[in-house]
Amino acid sequence: MENKALVWKWVEAHQAMFCALSDRVWGMPEICYTEYRSVAEHTSMLQQQGFRVTENVADIPTAVMGEAGEDGPIIAFLGEYDALPGLSQAAGVAHYSPLPGNGHGHGCGHNLLGSAAMLAATALKSWLEETGMPGRVRYYGCPAEEGGAAKSFMARAGAFNGVDAAITWHPSAHHEVAKPLSLANTRMDFAFRGRSSHAAASPHLGRSALDAAELMNVGVQFLREHVPQDSRIHYAFLDAGGVAPNVVQAKSTVRYAIRARDVHAMFELNERVKRVAQGAAIMTDTQVDISIMSAVSNLLGNRPLEEAMQRNLEALGPVPFDQADLAFAAEIQATLTPEEIDNCYRKTGVKPASPKPLSDYIIPLDMHGEVMIGSTDVGDVSWVIPTVQAHIPTMAIGTPGHSWQLTAQGKMPAAHKGLAHVAKVMAATAIDVLTDKMLMAQMKKAHFEQVSEKPYHCPIPADVKPPVQPRPDAL
Repeated sequence: MENKALVWKWVEAHQAMFCALSDRVWGMPEICYTEYRSVAEHTSMLQQQGFRVTENVADIPTAVMGEAGEDGPIIAFLGEYDALPGLSQAAGVAHYSPLPGNGHGHGCGHNLLGSAAMLAATALKSWLEETGMPGRVRYYGCPAEEGGAAKSFMARAGAFNGVDAAITWHPSAHHEVAKPLSLANTRMDFAFRGRSSHAAASPHLGRSALDAAELMNVGVQFLREHVPQDSRIHYAFLDAGGVAPNVVQAKSTVRYAIRARDVHAMFELNERVKRVAQGAAIMTDTQVDISIMSAVSNLLGNRPLEEAMQRNLEALGPVPFDQADLAFAAEIQATLTPEEIDNCYRKTGVKPASPKPLSDYIIPLDMHGEVMIGSTDVGDVSWVIPTVQAHIPTMAIGTPGHSWQLTAQGKMPAAHKGLAHVAKVMAATAIDVLTDKMLMAQMKKAHFEQVSEKPYHCPIPADVKPPVQPRPDAL
């Protein structure tokens, strides 16, 4: 415990500069592969803290890695800093109030995620220097978690090879070690090509790509009845072919997100959806080009690492929120529906007799609520190396992910307290891995047993490149 007390004191002494980093990133919301200013902030902080910096990780200009220490095991902290479109919102305001600008906002808290992970990495770096323990610490700044699967591209490029353990977290409404539940997910574009013609004078000469896309959607609607219950299929039109109804649309593109319980089930479902698209093309005498944009694997758990993180979470206790934090959280809750608040409790399986707007309890490791899962590119890291993830409250209970309410809370004192608290949890867990040889052996054994039956294969084909976006001229 003495080792951990050292690192916890370091976090307390230096948390202000990392909260400031989080606030700066909050104020420059950048989406999928456009995070040039955000990665510059993270790179500058890594350099200031004395890390050896590698930029352009996996040929992604907005990915960065900082390393410190010599020899020994390698501990990685995974950070993120991408925002979401359409979730602009003034900070500290409990009503919808978008800011002027591009409309982006940190509606998933990744400004906090990256800053806390770097705080934990820097605290561990200081501990290694002070104690003289062998070991290396790495901070990975990972862009484009929201739909871009940057960690999948990074894993495919070997960026995590040789790392002994990966530690990360996600802003939440509860204190818990995250359950290793996520769906494998492919984002795939279906571009139909037909032939334009006058829709009244010569419709027989046209071949409608829009008809093909709509028929595909109908076919997938029927497919949904005949897939496993934990599969999900969503779509959005990227191009409906134009705005003139008197022209037979010669092109139309629809993007699908195809999710399944694991990568193997996802590959099977991908093929079924492809066949529906090909059938729609045959019916309309059009052609379809199919391209994968990104893909992520399902998460693999690591029980020994999860138990270690749980012990540290329980040793620290809940985030020390104050009355001002509770008061603002109550204002946010007033904008939510009872269903949204109840849904938050149902996910954890725990609801106190006298609930507060902010969590003041820790979810037991084996407590399971109602399964409600999405997808994350942390899954691909978990297939390569043992991985563990914390959830720590930075928001009012009931706050939906990807909402203006979440953006509004991203710079509040409660969020800063959660940021520092989780940095302590993550850094302490890393110390356990470095100092407990039995834990190291157990976590590696647990990982090997999972991947030996089904070795990792990146779900993104080798010829698909990260959809890097150009650097803005203003930078």
